[in-house]
Amino acid sequence: MTTRNLDALFHPASVALVGASNRPDTIGAVVARNLFEAGFNGPILTVNPKERAIRSSLNYASVADLPIAVDLAVIAAAPDSVPQAIAQLGEKGCRAAVILPAGYGPNDRIDKPEQRQAVLDAARPHLLRILGPNGLGFISPRANINASLAHLMPAKGDVAFVSQSRAMTAAVLDWAHARGFGFSHVVSLGDSADVDFGDLLDYLALDNTTRAILLYVEHVKDARKFMSAGRIAARAKPVIVIKAGRGAAGERAAMSHTGVLAGSDLVYDAAFRRAGMLRVHELRELFEAVSTLSAGIRLTGDRLAVLSNGGGAAVMAVDAVETAAGRLATLTPETTEALAKVVPVTGSRSNPVILTGDANGARYGETLKLLLADKGSDAVLVLNTPTALADSGQAADAVMAVLETRSRAPVLTCWLGETAAAGARRRFAARRIPTYETPDEAVRAFGHLVSYQRNQTLLMETPPARTFDEPDRQKARTLVEKVLAEGRSALTEVEAKAVLAAYDIPVVDTRIATTPEEAGALAACIGCPVVVKVLSHDLTHKSDVGGVRLDLRSPAAVEEACRAIIASVAEKRPDARIQGFTVQAMVRRPNAQELIAGIAYDKTFGPVVLFGQGGTAVEVIGDRAVALPPLNGVLAREMIERTRVSRLLAGYRDHPPADMTAVAGTLVKIAELLADLPQIAELDINPLLADENGVIALDARIVVHETRVEGTHRFAIKPYPADDATELALTDGSSVILRPIRPEDEPGLVDIVHRSDPQDVRMRFLGSVKDFPHLMAARLSQIDYDREMALVAVEDSGEICGVVRIIADPDNEEAEYAVMVRSDMKGKALGYQLMTQILDYARRRGLRKVFGDVLRENGPMLHLAEDLGFKVSNSEDPTVMRVVIDLAATARAPATPPETAPAPA
Repeated sequence: MTTRNLDALFHPASVALVGASNRPDTIGAVVARNLFEAGFNGPILTVNPKERAIRSSLNYASVADLPIAVDLAVIAAAPDSVPQAIAQLGEKGCRAAVILPAGYGPNDRIDKPEQRQAVLDAARPHLLRILGPNGLGFISPRANINASLAHLMPAKGDVAFVSQSRAMTAAVLDWAHARGFGFSHVVSLGDSADVDFGDLLDYLALDNTTRAILLYVEHVKDARKFMSAGRIAARAKPVIVIKAGRGAAGERAAMSHTGVLAGSDLVYDAAFRRAGMLRVHELRELFEAVSTLSAGIRLTGDRLAVLSNGGGAAVMAVDAVETAAGRLATLTPETTEALAKVVPVTGSRSNPVILTGDANGARYGETLKLLLADKGSDAVLVLNTPTALADSGQAADAVMAVLETRSRAPVLTCWLGETAAAGARRRFAARRIPTYETPDEAVRAFGHLVSYQRNQTLLMETPPARTFDEPDRQKARTLVEKVLAEGRSALTEVEAKAVLAAYDIPVVDTRIATTPEEAGALAACIGCPVVVKVLSHDLTHKSDVGGVRLDLRSPAAVEEACRAIIASVAEKRPDARIQGFTVQAMVRRPNAQELIAGIAYDKTFGPVVLFGQGGTAVEVIGDRAVALPPLNGVLAREMIERTRVSRLLAGYRDHPPADMTAVAGTLVKIAELLADLPQIAELDINPLLADENGVIALDARIVVHETRVEGTHRFAIKPYPADDATELALTDGSSVILRPIRPEDEPGLVDIVHRSDPQDVRMRFLGSVKDFPHLMAARLSQIDYDREMALVAVEDSGEICGVVRIIADPDNEEAEYAVMVRSDMKGKALGYQLMTQILDYARRRGLRKVFGDVLRENGPMLHLAEDLGFKVSNSEDPTVMRVVIDLAATARAPATPPETAPAPA
């Protein structure tokens, strides 16, 4: 991933149009008109071998004839001529190009792989970036650039729109123009031969002219790149996405329930959620969500209070809440009592709060103040329907007066009607108070806020420390390799359960019998009642062929059941070979819920974990949630909460709550299994019983295949690098374990700051730090291992005593470092070894340079940097020095520090 030279696209000093034309209704003429009429403040040069001038501007016969270097080229030339044009542009110093279709026919597009590769090969020596080919182009209203085929120039705004569809880009521009909606940038990706979503998310995350990012996604090419860039962008500003193809089912046949249930759109939904983005489903929602999120409202929960002057509108809002992401608030008794003094008897003093039709501005204002102070609600929706008894404009003024003293208060408004309501809505919008035309729209907007806040919280929520032991990885690996060596793709039930047991997932003891008589003898040994199932490598789902018999109460019943199974399989699947039977105790847990948990593979995002309600009707019920690995306790619980069965797991009537820690732990273990065993393609645990006593797997199925890909390379999100731990010997004879940071290390980071001298803390953070809030600590502990690395030094007590980190740029060329040693650990060469280790990691990663900013007064850190080979120079800030090390030109520092090496402050 890279943002290299994208500045030439967004902020060029000069532009060339290759393929310009004077012929009306041609691509070259349309782009020329758009470029020249946009008001770009710089030279626009045109290239056409047959024209003397384009739109009264001197034209050039070829790229080679251009008198100056251009930053950005727009190409609307025949496909066969594009590679040569790119090569010539690169030689003249051009750094970015937008490749448009040359015409309207299929032969006017670059649509063959060899054509795209030729373009990329021509651009590569010059590091020239390619947008397209075959997109609508690029528009930057703030820079007065319209390098596109668009039929209009959008207004200036602070929202960026990135789309994979030319038609959708044009439609959005038209829709926005009619409503006066402006953009900072509009980018049509086309075929994304070079520049893609990941590159643009990286760039726009740091673009100070962009307040929010809109995406229209049809497919993602590089999942890990998309997820890394998306998570960074979503932390900086709202990212709202609309995905085409919601109804698409899985594109391949699967042997497991999870493979069938994990449809591609469900996986995209999980990816957007994991990245902290908000997904919407309609074009109108896209812009509603931008307006709502950009208002700056931050929710602390999902409870909505409704205030209205009419019962009908209030009921519509309450009905809409039933299907929205939030829920209706229950007002506190104190609020209800206070409302009795404001709301007439004929109104409603509970939620929804309904004022009478004669409610004036004063009554609206007083009621809104009470609802905003209520501890039982998190946001207020204010509704108004026009009546002849009160002025709706005065009600709007009262709401705005309340909000003048409450910046970014969680209030949404809905003034129904048109003539009477239009003025109020305009005034709300001018003050950036979210306003909507119907109760449904307003509640949907509240749902957007709730969903967005949940996704953002998941990005930063600290997971609990793991509570289970490390798995027996070697045992599981041996079992899988044995099956593959025998030429099989599916493990038997007994083998699958053995793999689960190696990962500390409870399973019911299961034994194999080859004959009905042997099965009866096993039943006598185990103790009746028992369950008998057919054992066959040819059968995917045993229940489909009558291959399962439950609650068998005697050995004789077991033998009879086995013979019945043989007969049933012979009738329904005569080609299936029966190896025998499995016999297991009949598990009786009357309060247990039947669940399904497992693994499926998505062609875009790789392996995914699935959870939902289990049983034989699992596909019919369709209650499931999907998540991208790796998982932790927080992510696993959120995944569970997205299913309907979670309400049953929470307990009801005489059914106590299930052990949610055990259920979530099972999902975390499955994700770990997935990382350790890349051969596993599909896994089903169905049913997985869960009750107040924990979980137990009654049946399991695992499908494997040969692979040479390391397990975690398949993941869309790089998981925790567990193998990067080492022991460091300190100069006082003690030692510490150095390992990559985990999200659950957040309390340890807070502790190291609190236990350090304030002066040392100031040196580390380049200023005084009186508090170390959760969001800051979470950002430092929950890192993207694909972009960053942080190593923590851990004492025998488990306490963190030092930390060092680097954050790489999107080009993976340079990284910034930071290091801190707890004050009481200084003088033991810990800081030197932390820096040595992180620089070694940077070399292995292929980084070219590492740099840092150090306070001029921080002599120990500056001396340490010089000992390690850093060059020290002044920075723009006179109080700060810049230290830089060229890793390629600098040898690895000795593991043993020099005696004079000081500890970093």
